[in-house]
Amino acid sequence: MTPEERYEKVKGLQPLELLYRREDEEPETVFLRQMQRRQWRDYTWREVMDRARRIAGCLRSRFEPGDRIAIHGKNCADWIIVDVGIMLAGMVSVPLYPGQSASSMSYVLKHSESKLLFCGATDNNAALQEVADTLPSVAIQRCEIHCAEELEAVIATSERYEERPVFDADDLFTIMYTSGTTGNPKGVMHSWSSVSFVVPNMIRGYGFNESDRVLSYLPLAHAAERILVEFHCLYSGTPVHFPESLDTFLEDLQRTKPTMFFSVPRLWTKFKEGIDEKIPPALQNVLLRIPGLSTWLKNKVRTGLGLDQARMLVTGASPISIELLRWYERMGMQIADGYGMTENFIYGCFVMPGEDPVPGTVGKPYHGCEVKISGEGEILFKSGALMKGYYLEPEKTAEAIRDGYYHTGDSGFIDERGLLHITGRISETFKTSKGKFIQPSLLEGHFGNETLLAQLCILGHGMDQPVMLVTLSESAEKLPRTEVNEQLRRVLESVNERLPQHERIRTIFICKEEWTPLNEFLTPTLKIKRKVLESHYQPLFKQYADASGIIWEPRDIASTEKLQADLQAAD
Repeated sequence: MTPEERYEKVKGLQPLELLYRREDEEPETVFLRQMQRRQWRDYTWREVMDRARRIAGCLRSRFEPGDRIAIHGKNCADWIIVDVGIMLAGMVSVPLYPGQSASSMSYVLKHSESKLLFCGATDNNAALQEVADTLPSVAIQRCEIHCAEELEAVIATSERYEERPVFDADDLFTIMYTSGTTGNPKGVMHSWSSVSFVVPNMIRGYGFNESDRVLSYLPLAHAAERILVEFHCLYSGTPVHFPESLDTFLEDLQRTKPTMFFSVPRLWTKFKEGIDEKIPPALQNVLLRIPGLSTWLKNKVRTGLGLDQARMLVTGASPISIELLRWYERMGMQIADGYGMTENFIYGCFVMPGEDPVPGTVGKPYHGCEVKISGEGEILFKSGALMKGYYLEPEKTAEAIRDGYYHTGDSGFIDERGLLHITGRISETFKTSKGKFIQPSLLEGHFGNETLLAQLCILGHGMDQPVMLVTLSESAEKLPRTEVNEQLRRVLESVNERLPQHERIRTIFICKEEWTPLNEFLTPTLKIKRKVLESHYQPLFKQYADASGIIWEPRDIASTEKLQADLQAAD
């Protein structure tokens, strides 16, 4: 069956309509595969629907259609089954990110007026326990969180909900909260028409089917994972695999051998760091120049990552460096970048299969999606995927959607081939004390291939010159400080030589701790919170206002003696 024929088969159908069809026509076909105790636990369409119908029966006995029901937990088969149960019950799902702080989760639960919280395993048990105690909760998986009920008990004691509802296209189906880069998360409202427009059109482009395989590990609370994995696989019949834990992730990836793999730039970087640890970059360059050994190296890398059968590799959610994309290309892996947001259900631009990815672009618009650049250089979108608005925030809705277009807040341009280029966030552009405007994401791209760096962020509002905060890669952490200083000095000098005077980076500050969602330097989707970093490191910037070169953050920022010692060492 061709992609166009698959599109015609599912065009305009809601997820539940597809589920009813699969429940009737292929009940014994496996849809979900959960790794448990190092064995796959398979869930057929019949079992998925039976569990979901019992969850729906429980919800219908306690709540009203349209009530909000929250889900929090790491990706697992029951996350999707619970989501289907909420759909069947005619209620509105409110996904929460596993890495969300307690204050952020509390805000979302209160703002959305959620009536029940389904809880699963998480890396932040203290935060989850804090919010789980505030309203009725059900444990999705075995976890340390105390909940009023266990999912298995709910399923065992609840009557099946036997009806087959199909909802009005304009009815509210989910509220997906943004990750809160600049403030409180906003509740993005999507109707049933959004998903029934987006997913069939994606199937038309991707061509996935029942013989493909997907591993799901990025948060299902994120629009990209929910659309690309949960709903795309539901519509195409592609089996979804779930790893057992973070510790077994690479082994589970190797066992799954996905044909489509979606990751974010931070994790693509981590994969590369792992390869660099085993095969130093200098040796890689030598091997890649020798035909036979080049093939051996590429096969070894792809097989080692479990991606030797992947026909589609995808990145998104945040900018990825051109140098990193080119490294993967040299290893025989083409990573396609994409661009979308929660507000348009990630239905934006993408490099379609069969097209050669062009590093530095995010491809062309999807079918039926219009993209244009405003007179101010802002990227605008219009399609059937646009949100209904922000929940309880009509003023912010009116600001975001004007004349039928969603205003992204990103700046960019479209080249002569119709490919979209993103140049940064309009709100992140800052002005130095010399009156020069700086786009930090463009400067950060110059350091994307530096193996010593794990994370980086350009700042400098009101300063004479931009500065850069960084965290070190695992390999760099093992090196003597003097060696790190020397290599970073050479890199800084090389980059600065290519930059205009006003863009040259004065200082690299090496931070003592990794930026994570738990310390709130990153959003749950691993986007950098620039304003949080800038505020936190202001004392360091002020202490080193006249310094240049490489500065290491001391254990105690307030310790003047340590600061002065580092300053002398940098000189």
